[in-house]
Amino acid sequence: MNSTSPRRRLARAIAVGIALTGLLSACGGSGSGDASSSGPVTLQFWGWANGQEAVVKAFNAGHKDVRLKYTKVTDQLTMQKQLTNAVKAGNAPCLLQNTAEYVTSWVSQDALADITQYVGSSKDKFNAGSWSAGQVQGKVYGIPTASAPAFTIYRTDVFKKYGLKAPATWDDFIAAGKVLKKHGIHITNYAGEDPSTLEVLAMQAGAHWYAIDGNSWKVDFQDEGSLKAAKVIQAIIDDDLNSKLSFADYAAVQRNYDVGGTVTRQISTWQMSGMVQNFTKSFGDWALSPWPTYAGEAAKTPAGTNQSGNLTLVTKQCKSQKQAAEAALWMSTDSGAVKTMASPETGSGVMPALADSASYVDKAISQKLLGDNYEPAKQVVTDSLGTVTTDWTFGPDWTAMFTELQSGWGKVVAKQQTVNQLLEHMQEWTVADLKSRGISVTG
Repeated sequence: MNSTSPRRRLARAIAVGIALTGLLSACGGSGSGDASSSGPVTLQFWGWANGQEAVVKAFNAGHKDVRLKYTKVTDQLTMQKQLTNAVKAGNAPCLLQNTAEYVTSWVSQDALADITQYVGSSKDKFNAGSWSAGQVQGKVYGIPTASAPAFTIYRTDVFKKYGLKAPATWDDFIAAGKVLKKHGIHITNYAGEDPSTLEVLAMQAGAHWYAIDGNSWKVDFQDEGSLKAAKVIQAIIDDDLNSKLSFADYAAVQRNYDVGGTVTRQISTWQMSGMVQNFTKSFGDWALSPWPTYAGEAAKTPAGTNQSGNLTLVTKQCKSQKQAAEAALWMSTDSGAVKTMASPETGSGVMPALADSASYVDKAISQKLLGDNYEPAKQVVTDSLGTVTTDWTFGPDWTAMFTELQSGWGKVVAKQQTVNQLLEHMQEWTVADLKSRGISVTG
């Protein structure tokens, strides 16, 4: 939720020991292997994250035999479209930035290279949740670049003015929203194009939209967790506690937060980078608190499917897969590269995917933004590293499913249908879509 493009996510890709037959589309044979040439190998690298150009420059300065040629893509959704066209045309880049929810889909389309033999031994360098994001069937297709601790950032001055505390539960969140509404202030923003709000709250509540059932996919958009999330979201929408600013006008969204029109966000570290780069009025007025829980439940954050979860993937059309895999590994483990990307000033403010991510917390959050709340914020982020859910599976038609979900979510935000009606529709639509693709499905 509250992201600069609809989906930036970290979660667990499928890593179950069953055959792909019947679960994913048929895949082709082995990759193209490594190219041999008399000069340096040049690897095309597509990405969209701030800081990548600096990382590429540092890589090229330190490597003679391999060079990266960087192309900045507009955003995540543009990446999916451009990659689709490139794969069809046979000129896909060797390396590309992507997010966990697309990995299974791209593997099913035979677009990614299995790089296990080149990087599998590096597994212990990364935290388990991040490493699993690049896996399908136990094979590695990408190197994680970020993990996704999630928490709330809120305006301390506004909360203090109206006698409010940081919401500990979603019930508290709704109650605070009702108080703020009386003063013309929204507690959160629901962009009509971004249904990740529904996804992450369902995930937090223990939902599983996709799962493996024997040799079939199981689809369930109406399980207990999904309905629990729907209840919270519907209450917020029914009471008009949310602003409805589209991230198509990113500057307007940031201005709204800066002037106190909307005063909380459930975010990860990377979103603070946009705040630092766009705010002018509210530096020092923000603080962090744990992600709200459902009443009676222990602290837990979603697997961050909208929060971050970037990976560097290697495509099957790459003729230098070994070099590409090693370059991807370097970008995620070199201390200079990691610090560049972790910083909200020089990079994207992403929390590294490394096993020792806690040591980078002070690099990934902004003292300028948080002011006197900076030291307590470090502890909030550190604690959140241990609460990230890892039991979420992305289905083989995730891209198409999410597009359909987007359309329905816009109607939910506009009060043209309820969240429960959207979930009912998504259940029927997703089962039908998988069947139309020849994929075995129950639900």
